Amino acid sequence: MKLFRALRPVFLLLLIVGIYFRNQGQEETGFLGSSPEPPGRSIDAYDVIGEAFRAGRSDVLVIGEGRVEKVLRDDDKGSRHQRFLLALDSGQTVLIAHNIDLAPRIPELRRGDLVEFKGEYEWNERGGVVHWTHHDPAGQHADGWLRHDGSRYD
Repeated sequence: MKLFRALRPVFLLLLIVGIYFRNQGQEETGFLGSSPEPPGRSIDAYDVIGEAFRAGRSDVLVIGEGRVEKVLRDDDKGSRHQRFLLALDSGQTVLIAHNIDLAPRIPELRRGDLVEFKGEYEWNERGGVVHWTHHDPAGQHADGWLRHDGSRYD
């Protein structure tokens, strides 16, 4: 019992340090899981996406914009998705997979168009995919969106 009392401050200090470093790691890596955007923090999605790509990370909430590099055919297997490649200012490209069973499609999307996005980044060797660019009808996932020519698609 005396040993426990003597070591209690050490255990508390280790607990506090562990919590501090755990939270630091989340802030450093960007938008994780379903966390909302941190208040007062400048959002640089290109660094977050680039970091996630280099580290092979997925399930990272991102916000950013890019130019349409290529409009692809819709994916009609399972839930339907409008698909297009976005070129980010960093030079990286990401595939946007926008669920058009849950949100409206972007009409008349063309190469060179600017598209803003909020969604979840998933790693792959080609640069990654951003999906969940729509609301979650179950309310269990962070809502995403796309913005094009002043209209929002979510």
